[in-house]
Amino acid sequence: MVDIKTLLGLVDHYSPSGSECAAVEWLVGRMNELGFDEANVDGAGNAVGRIGNGPKQVILLGHIDTFPGEIPVRLEEGILLGRGSVDAKGPLACFVDAVAEVGAVEGWQFVVIGAVEEERDSDGARYIVSRYSPDFAIVGEPNRWDRVSLGYKGSACVNISIQRKQSHTASGEQTACENAVEIWLAIKRLADSFNQGKERAFDKVLPSLQSFESSADEFQQWARFRVAARLPLEIPPDQWYQQLTEIAPNAKIEPDGFPVPAWQCQKNTPLVRALLSGIRSQGGTPSFVYKMGTADLNIVAPVWCCPTVVYGPGDSRYDHTPDEQIELVKYTKAVRALSAALKTLTH
Repeated sequence: MVDIKTLLGLVDHYSPSGSECAAVEWLVGRMNELGFDEANVDGAGNAVGRIGNGPKQVILLGHIDTFPGEIPVRLEEGILLGRGSVDAKGPLACFVDAVAEVGAVEGWQFVVIGAVEEERDSDGARYIVSRYSPDFAIVGEPNRWDRVSLGYKGSACVNISIQRKQSHTASGEQTACENAVEIWLAIKRLADSFNQGKERAFDKVLPSLQSFESSADEFQQWARFRVAARLPLEIPPDQWYQQLTEIAPNAKIEPDGFPVPAWQCQKNTPLVRALLSGIRSQGGTPSFVYKMGTADLNIVAPVWCCPTVVYGPGDSRYDHTPDEQIELVKYTKAVRALSAALKTLTH
């Protein structure tokens, strides 16, 4: 089993989005301890470490922030429990340990980034995306040690508001609340129509009603609701907004937060082949997965336009849960599989 100091130290430094400083400083120190040529905190607060000075570059982008809710860190029969052990300090620690194991390779440099704010608006990834131009990129998310993720869905959130003049209940006029419900049902019908015949959830529109509120005074009544949608490759956020406008021409539709288009990685690349080989070297049977959420992959991959994949140990069923945990044997396999992949990729 590999040394779990990196994993344990990261998980032991609780770092929900917006409170990553202590974990970042610890990781910078750990990378220096492991012999990285350079390790520091960048302008966004990301932890950045580099090994090697060659012109070719592999970026391993993990995130150091976690979902809120501190969980007591403890080891139980080969399992590490604690917030972030899966999402996504397990993958980030794996990146650090694997790069340290490989060391410097002539003509190459490995850059490990522990990005901040991934669980909110991906501020860390948005900061670095224009500052690097790698030859290969690996994004760290938990997909199990023996799987490679090739795609993440897009997302877009909107607030939809309806306002009406106050009317007598006996008038028969449609209320703001009734109109809001009608619009939500139309959104559901739109999604159902688009999804018809599509087998993979990755290819479907998945809207969800997040909140609903209404009120009235002597002269006005209003209703307001929030819709979040997981979007497929076929529907970028701008197109989704336009469809909502057509469904509800008399409503006020306001995008909320950063929209994120879906992204699908190329399957037949030297990076994918190296990772599959690395997984096999540890006795695994590699497979592919397409995820329903979004990740920093969606931010960086369209800009970097290099072979990119998502990899990392951990079972995503434990993401954000009170019993978040990672098996140390599988963490070890991931580190060794990744280090083998990096050696294959750069030799």
